[in-house]
Amino acid sequence: MRIKAIQGKQGIGTEVKDVTYVEAARWGKYQWWRYLLGLTIILFAWMVAANFVSAIVALALGGKEGVAALSRLDYAAFGSVGGFVVVMAGFPVFLAGILIAVSLIHQRHPRTLVTAREKISWTRIGHGFVAGFVPWVLLGGLGQYFLYPNSFSFNSDLKTFVLFVPIALVITAIQTTTEELFFRGYIVQGASLIWSNRVFLAIVSAVIFTLPHATNPESQEGGWIGMFLGYFVGTGLLYAVVSLIDGTTELAIGAHFANNLAYFLLFNWSGSFFTTPALFSISEYHARFYDFTSLVLIPVFLVIVFRVFKRDKASEPVS
Repeated sequence: MRIKAIQGKQGIGTEVKDVTYVEAARWGKYQWWRYLLGLTIILFAWMVAANFVSAIVALALGGKEGVAALSRLDYAAFGSVGGFVVVMAGFPVFLAGILIAVSLIHQRHPRTLVTAREKISWTRIGHGFVAGFVPWVLLGGLGQYFLYPNSFSFNSDLKTFVLFVPIALVITAIQTTTEELFFRGYIVQGASLIWSNRVFLAIVSAVIFTLPHATNPESQEGGWIGMFLGYFVGTGLLYAVVSLIDGTTELAIGAHFANNLAYFLLFNWSGSFFTTPALFSISEYHARFYDFTSLVLIPVFLVIVFRVFKRDKASEPVS
């Protein structure tokens, strides 16, 4: 059964009625040089302008010493909440770069990075959130607690935690949505103009997603096996495949938000790139446990989003 999509125009003027978000790449202006220009704008916003914003926030929080701490990547100098804000401060700029590229360069609605329909299905995003949050907490969080209880410690500073919750909700939503719009949205759409094969699109998206995460402490601790299973397969490839099957990035947006939110608010490894005042702090990173968890969570997530939840008319996969 096909989803009822918004009507668009292909380059030759042919009306398009039932398409996925991937096919929406051919709406508006989609010449190769526009994707090259759009990608340049996005990367500039992400790699240059975003770092400048983080430097401004570091200056506001710590003065010249804050800027020096940022230059040596010493986020602990800002405190657990301040360090989180400094690291995440550039994501709104990253998001702005994506919106500018799609709206001005390609001249189509940014919503087409999510769905080809007239409206985004917030219900489907909620499905992705639940399917990503509940299994992760039960297996990745509580499962690890029962196996390695000595590595867990409760955060007794509840005042800081309560202050951090609304900050984490807003900033994490911006961060994860931005990454999905870029890696599963813009990158997949651009690659589809080269070859629309779904295997090719999923692999390209997963590889590009994995590369910037390769330097994370979790990747260093887990080695190439952990990076492959955790970032390439368990996140990059999984979210790309789910988006291609569903015809939207709604599930991926919800799941990514759930994954990061649980990590920032509930179970945070003290040596991670994002050290936060989570409810529980984990002193030791058990790489092989997370590898196993990634493998188990994949089929569980797929069963929940495609079997447990009933799809509404706005989100049924394209046949």
